[in-house]
Amino acid sequence: MQFHLNGFSTGDPGLLDAVVSAQEPGAALPGEADVLIVGCGPAGLTLAAQMAAFPNIRTVIVEQKAGPLQLGQADGVACRTMEMFEAFGFAHRILNEAYWVNETSFWRPDNAHGADGSGIVRSGRVPDVEEGLSHMPHVILNQARVHDFYLEKMEKSATRLAPHYGRRLTRLERASDESMTHPVTVQFERQEAGHAGEMETIRARYVVGCDGARSAVRQSMGLALKGDSANHAWGVMDVLLVTDFPDIRLKAVIQSANEGSAVLIPREGGYMVRIYVEMDKLTENERVAGRNITIEQLIAAAQRIFHPYTLDVKEVAWWSVYEIGQRLCDRFDDVKPDKSQFHSPRVFIAGDACHTHSPKAGQGMNVSMQDAFNLGWKLAAVLRGSSPTSLLHTYTIERHAVAKELIDFDREWAAMLSTSTNPAEVQQYFVQHGRYTAGTATQYKPALLTGSSTHQHLAQGLVIGTRFHSAPVVRLGDGKLMQLGGAIEADGRWRLIAFAGRGDTATPDSPAGKLCTYLTESVHSPLKLFTPAGADVDAVIDVRAVFQPNHHTLVIASMPGLLLPQKGRYGLRDYEKAFCALGEDNNDIYAMRGINRQTGCLVVVRPDQYVAHVLPISDTDALANFFASFMRKPTRE
Repeated sequence: MQFHLNGFSTGDPGLLDAVVSAQEPGAALPGEADVLIVGCGPAGLTLAAQMAAFPNIRTVIVEQKAGPLQLGQADGVACRTMEMFEAFGFAHRILNEAYWVNETSFWRPDNAHGADGSGIVRSGRVPDVEEGLSHMPHVILNQARVHDFYLEKMEKSATRLAPHYGRRLTRLERASDESMTHPVTVQFERQEAGHAGEMETIRARYVVGCDGARSAVRQSMGLALKGDSANHAWGVMDVLLVTDFPDIRLKAVIQSANEGSAVLIPREGGYMVRIYVEMDKLTENERVAGRNITIEQLIAAAQRIFHPYTLDVKEVAWWSVYEIGQRLCDRFDDVKPDKSQFHSPRVFIAGDACHTHSPKAGQGMNVSMQDAFNLGWKLAAVLRGSSPTSLLHTYTIERHAVAKELIDFDREWAAMLSTSTNPAEVQQYFVQHGRYTAGTATQYKPALLTGSSTHQHLAQGLVIGTRFHSAPVVRLGDGKLMQLGGAIEADGRWRLIAFAGRGDTATPDSPAGKLCTYLTESVHSPLKLFTPAGADVDAVIDVRAVFQPNHHTLVIASMPGLLLPQKGRYGLRDYEKAFCALGEDNNDIYAMRGINRQTGCLVVVRPDQYVAHVLPISDTDALANFFASFMRKPTRE
């Protein structure tokens, strides 16, 4: 974390200087907004925290509930999501508080004792996450705590962004006049005491519906969730219990012979556990609400599945019964595909508003937040004038494909848990598809923001279209051992990471040195073209470099000016742009990520941490052409 760039100040360095006054509790909605977010779930808060990084973008977030979430339901945090939280600056706090899912055990019917297979026996035990898949673990934490961290991030931002609670959306209309700056009109009815029934209207440039599976924003767009009708019920409960089940502090998948299946998820704190319990299949057109399932029935079903082990439930913190179903919206914005050449999106949906699935794969909250992370930086780029509005079409293109792929996976995984599938096959499927549950399987196809694979061989482990797979490096300026991915913050900036070839120390005549000269001096340089006048050199595109020699043999003062830039009102030097590989077999970033040692390469990383391109370090024409295809000289800051 860097601070004091523009002057020394005491106190919390995460509390930025405010550009607006803090919002008063119960304040009325403003008349206009650049971005209006409807819903304070995981997607809404991710988007709000991203937009809060841009002081000159007026963001408003509205929630129907009376206040912040107190008890979460979707509590699994995937490895990929933890990488995103690192970019937002609070991953370390979650790591300290959460339960780490280290291993998963599998239990099958105990056929050796009794012809009916009564009882269960452990059949396998595997690492929960593939080794080396991420530097972050899979963890479990109350969803409300995740919300707390986002809200704190927003409150400390320069915009002092805070939700307006107690508002129910009653009307949303987009004007047909494309020339209007704020074409979307949204009406809300206040719900809170003292203001109940009052109507408020706000006009927005863009609206994002993060308001759940019953989304009023989606309905106003004339869209619907489509998919399988649910015909299978599962119960879920967070409980404090006394048991002789040996894997009570491991994630476990339990299949009984005749009583159905269960999934055990230990919770943070060391004592509580979550248990998903398969209930009887529903008949056609039957709904869970008609069953009147009680918590006593849910506990009894769990006890039958875990037999011969005992479950003595002492307290139920929370419980629910739900139906499995996978549903997907045709598109995630308000522009029909055949109209995309003539109109740009103004209204979007994210998270459960556009896709729903079972909680078995633990992807609901995680995919929702990734939707918002994908959209946030694009909205900022358009509103700041650094990209055309056509950039916004990429949101539906990219995220709809991801949602479809994950729903297909979830359907198959949920079916395996709800049938008498061979337990060995369940374990094998879990291992083979671990990248889906870890959230790292996403790969965007070649398109506007994703380059071709022509030069992929230069960095085989940093696959174009996938998230930037971090690895350890040593920061040259201070010798700090760190993850390179930790340098990618959720601030809307692009990253250029130059991996220097063998013997390249960024001298003026070396490939890395010539790249730095091009980026700072050429009229075709993306830095020269797209960085606003008077802004720091890394305000839009942040350039970093990794070198192969030991950090003791390089001199920070010999780095090119681009890797030791002067910034801020005092012209202070930034010593955190250059890194060195560790040179160890198991921890060398070149070996770990398949980077060509002889030639090196240039890796372009998007603001949402995805690899956009891999290029030869000397191919400045391809670099310039890539950015020119979607970036414009900024008109607003």
